[in-house]
Amino acid sequence: MFRVLALICTIWGFNFVVMKVANEYFSPEIFVVYRFGLGAAILVAFAFLRKLPLPPRKFWGWIALTGILQISLGGAIVQFCFKYLSAGMVSVLNYTMPMWVTLLAALFLNEKLTRKKIFGVALAIVGVAVLMGVDVSGDLPAILLALAAAMFWALSNVIVKAKLTQCNPIALTTWQMVVGAIFLTIYAASFGEVRAEWTLAAVACLLYNAVIASALAFFLWVFVLEHMQASKASIAVLGVPVVGVLSGVIFLGEPLTISIVLGMAMVLSGIVIVQHS
Repeated sequence: MFRVLALICTIWGFNFVVMKVANEYFSPEIFVVYRFGLGAAILVAFAFLRKLPLPPRKFWGWIALTGILQISLGGAIVQFCFKYLSAGMVSVLNYTMPMWVTLLAALFLNEKLTRKKIFGVALAIVGVAVLMGVDVSGDLPAILLALAAAMFWALSNVIVKAKLTQCNPIALTTWQMVVGAIFLTIYAASFGEVRAEWTLAAVACLLYNAVIASALAFFLWVFVLEHMQASKASIAVLGVPVVGVLSGVIFLGEPLTISIVLGMAMVLSGIVIVQHS
């Protein structure tokens, strides 16, 4: 299971680089539509080829809700916040998600909220802040929106754990993404800015996001949630910004400072503490 989590962290961490490049070719609204629309189409085709049945009717309401929370609201808000906040600020705010999951899981899933677990979550989140070198400056509404996106993601994770563990993970991921893509398309058509410059780099960014960072990684994430405590799985993905920083150093020439090394150590220490609590 930890190998799967490591793969997820690698995929989503490197995606910081890919999404930064993609912003040069797409408006945020149209990019998330293309990303999740193509990802949904790939998953639907895969489900059809595997002859997977539709999820039972009792799951559809929860599937739609989690698709809207995680794909539509979470995806759109995060992409929008890049217009007003730095990538580091958005990343830190988005990865407060484990804190919300831990609290919600204690309330609704009866997962024990120990002092050791709380300490591990706090240490990892502080490590992310140190890692990204984030200060308190920024656009307050955008900051609140980014926090809201993290809460939506956390709530979706808890709902999946509470209501959808008996749903086939491929079917769940597929129809979450279909619902999310539909709502994003409606929003983009009604209110969004449509800008797309089709180059080889743009196509590569889109394919990485749709096939690997969306279709594959979201399926793996649902699989993990079905086999681990929600709080432990969520804290483990704090490795994502660690990979993101290293990817920026390697591929974008960003500096590797002492604060980055310290932040990475704190994040990894927090992950280990929670995993063993």
